[in-house]
Amino acid sequence: MYVSDLALDFVESLEVEGGRSRNTTRNYELYLARLTEFGGEELKPKDITPEWLRKYRLWLNRYETSQGKGLSVMTQAYHLIALRGFLKYLAKRNIESLPPSLVELPRTHRAQVTFLHVDEIERILAEVPLDTETGLRDRAILELLFSTGLRVSELIRLNRDSINLDRKEFVVRGKGQKDRPVFVSDSAAMAIADYLEERKDSLPALFLNNSKNQPPVGTTGDYRRLTPRSVERIVEKYVREAGITKHVTPHTLRHSFATDLLMNGADLRSVQAMLGHSDISTTQIYTHVTDMQLKNVHEKFHSETD
Repeated sequence: MYVSDLALDFVESLEVEGGRSRNTTRNYELYLARLTEFGGEELKPKDITPEWLRKYRLWLNRYETSQGKGLSVMTQAYHLIALRGFLKYLAKRNIESLPPSLVELPRTHRAQVTFLHVDEIERILAEVPLDTETGLRDRAILELLFSTGLRVSELIRLNRDSINLDRKEFVVRGKGQKDRPVFVSDSAAMAIADYLEERKDSLPALFLNNSKNQPPVGTTGDYRRLTPRSVERIVEKYVREAGITKHVTPHTLRHSFATDLLMNGADLRSVQAMLGHSDISTTQIYTHVTDMQLKNVHEKFHSETD
C-alpha cells in the first residue's frame, strides 16, 4: 500500500480508537499530506529511509506557503511528531518502514507565558457591570475561567446541569476524551448562580449569546451557545476597559490559574492534573514560576560563607 492510503487509515484510527478530536485529526491530515507532497503519490513505507528523512526535513525547512511564508520551527516539529506517530502505527501493523525512534525533533525555544496577577484579575472584574444579564454572564465567565483553568472549548460546551454549585465541583471532558475533576471557587459559584437566576429561558447551555430570537420548536437551542470567538471578545473588552496593555486571551486566564496555583505552593504534578495535560512536559512551560521557587529555596536554605 502507498503512504497516502495508510496515512488516511492512521488518521481515522486516531479519531475512532484514539478518541482524538476532529480538530486534532485535521491537523494530522495536513501534516501527513506533506509526506505525499514531498515523496509523490507512489511513496511506499519502505521508501522512508534515514536519507529520505534527511531530505524531507530539509524540504520542510525550505517550504513556502502560497503566501510566500516559511514554516516555523515549531510547525516543522508538528510535522515530525505526526510522522513519528504514523511510523509507530506502521510498526504495530508490522509494515516495514523507518523506526520511529530515528525521527528526532528540532530544538525549539520555550514560549514566554503571559499571565495576569490576582490584582489585575480584580481590576478586570471590577469593570463588569452587574445590573444586566449580559454583565452577570460575563462576570461568571471570567470568574469561572480564572477559577478552573478551563479551555474555551470546554467552557462553551458546559450545560446548566454540568456544574454542582453546592459542591462547587464537576467533571469536564477535555482533549483526548479524558475526564478530569474541576473545582469552582466560592466567588465563581456565586457569579454563576446570580447569572442563572437572572435567566428567563429553559435552554440547557450554561452560557448564551445575547440573541433574543426564540429557538425553533424541537431544537436544543445550541445555536445560542457562545462561540470561542465570542468569549475572546468578552475577555478583550474588559481587559481593555481595565487599562491592561498585555495581550490577553481566554487562554491567558488558564495560564494565570496555573501560575497562581504554583505561586501558592502547588506542585507541578497537581497542576498538570488540574489542567488536563497528558504529559508533564506541557505543564513545564510554567517554569517561570518553578524557577523562582527554586531561587527562594536556595536563598532560604543555602548557607553562605563569611
